[in-house]
Amino acid sequence: MKVQNFFPSFLFVAGTLLLQACGGDEICSVDSDLSGADINLEIERLENDLLDMQDGSALKTFMEEHPVIAEYFLKRAQYPNDSILVENLLERFRSPYIDSLQLEIDRVFGDLGDLESQFRSAFAHLRSYYPEFKVPKIKTVASGLEHDLFISDSLIVIGLDYYLGEGAKFRPLNLFQYILRRYAPEYIVPSCMLLYGISPGFNSTDPRDKTVLAEMIAYGKAFYFAKEMLPCTPDSVLIWYSDKEIGEVNANRDIVWAHFVENEVFYKTDHMVKKKYIEERPKTYEIGEEAPGRIGTWLGWDIVKKYMDENSKVSLPALMQTKDAQMIFKGSNYKP
Repeated sequence: MKVQNFFPSFLFVAGTLLLQACGGDEICSVDSDLSGADINLEIERLENDLLDMQDGSALKTFMEEHPVIAEYFLKRAQYPNDSILVENLLERFRSPYIDSLQLEIDRVFGDLGDLESQFRSAFAHLRSYYPEFKVPKIKTVASGLEHDLFISDSLIVIGLDYYLGEGAKFRPLNLFQYILRRYAPEYIVPSCMLLYGISPGFNSTDPRDKTVLAEMIAYGKAFYFAKEMLPCTPDSVLIWYSDKEIGEVNANRDIVWAHFVENEVFYKTDHMVKKKYIEERPKTYEIGEEAPGRIGTWLGWDIVKKYMDENSKVSLPALMQTKDAQMIFKGSNYKP
């Protein structure tokens, strides 16, 4: 996922709502106090301003006013100077396909009401755990499939053209299908909450611990964090697995566990081992042809869930500030 993520040392409807199932038969409910009605949030839409741009001086002004968009979504640094960048962008924006792209964005996202509602609820949950949390500015943009998402403690920029989803006329290029499927509208807010959850401002880790276990637990904490912010989002969406994949790993956790134990994976520090179990791959072939990639991050999440079940007095902020992965591992009593 091509997401830029910068954080400083701190931190990233009335009545009960019945929403979609949380990944099983259980019905998920959200307390009205956490619906986000009191969250001061406004999404600034810039995609049409940019795609309609026909004047070079106006485009230069836009880039000066929105440096993050210029850097990450317009790829400013890749050009020798702004004049060449502006010339190339104006040629792009005059292309006939731009009108079709704008129509596609409007078709998929409408007035952004759903996206805004999801952000409000997520931020309400976040603030319930971290009262000092300040809601970031949110901007949407489209640049012709150049970048997906930028997130910092004070700003979120979303490339809507990247998230048009399956069946759209315009999709990101040169991405494997297992990665491409996560570029749909329902993945935007979960991706943002996951990035908050993995950021040093929320997620404390021990930089001296280079083991696979340490990375598993760090990701596990991030997924647990994101689920707390979005309790009605299916686990499959949070971890970018298909429904089939999340069902199979849940049903075969004993096999996954046995593989990690028998092959002594937890305490290895070799980068190639981490690539097998932590980094992007379509499948974890070492376990089986149908075992999804990044299975170490899923197992880390499962261990963290068990730890929180076993230690009900531990708050989410306390979990996130726990640096000792080994302590969480042992305290989980995890053994499928």
